[in-house]
Amino acid sequence: MRIAGISIPDNKKIVISLSYVYGVGRPLARKILDATNIDLNKKAKDLSQDEVSKIKEFMEKNYKIEGELRQVIKQNINLLKDLQAYRGIRHMRRLPVRGQRTKTNSRTVRGNVRKTAGSGKRKVELK
Repeated sequence: MRIAGISIPDNKKIVISLSYVYGVGRPLARKILDATNIDLNKKAKDLSQDEVSKIKEFMEKNYKIEGELRQVIKQNINLLKDLQAYRGIRHMRRLPVRGQRTKTNSRTVRGNVRKTAGSGKRKVELK
């Protein structure tokens, strides 16, 4: 079964399998299923074609998901960069944006830079 261009796993409950779509987590999946009057405990493979189309229509009409959501997020980041806002500058420099410390914990963002000194002793060559 495909929703919004994503293959939904069949053997899981529909609440969990809907969260495979970008922009849909478990709370939003519950809201969607409540609005479309579908049982939360049903597995994805047990859904009828009518129920699947209900879910698709409701999601497309009321929420931004997948490509559209990614586009909006990218536009927001580009706006911050254009405005030269602090967060935009952090994005440009590829540094943590949300106030994390950078002296020690941003190795993944900065490229695994380690500036620690060794023990001070040089290894003696063995003959």
